[in-house]
Amino acid sequence: AKAIYKPDEAAEQEAVFQWAALNSGKYPELEFMYHVANEGKRTARYGAELKRMGLKNGVPDICLPAPRGTYHGLYIEMKVGRNTPTDSQAKYLEFLTAQGYCAVWCVGANNAINTIKSYLKGELQC
Repeated sequence: AKAIYKPDEAAEQEAVFQWAALNSGKYPELEFMYHVANEGKRTARYGAELKRMGLKNGVPDICLPAPRGTYHGLYIEMKVGRNTPTDSQAKYLEFLTAQGYCAVWCVGANNAINTIKSYLKGELQC
């Protein structure tokens, strides 16, 4: 039987950053794009420590701190399949948009990569 590839959020996000590494010559800003490590399984004790250190539910997965047009930077919440943002993620996206950022959610690596390219070209309307 042939294995069926079922993407998960981590694999899709890794693909975005692999693309970014290969395309930083064309788009130098990609060197400064980063992942906000806001998910994962943790012990209750370590989770409480991270919260004391400023960990917040809902912060988008990817940040590209490069202004374009009227936007201060780009934030992306990554999703796979039929997943949609949680209430706390939607709240963050709305807040960031109101603050002048382009804040969106993308399903899969291809959608995120196309969004980033469009943003960097100044063509994305958020």
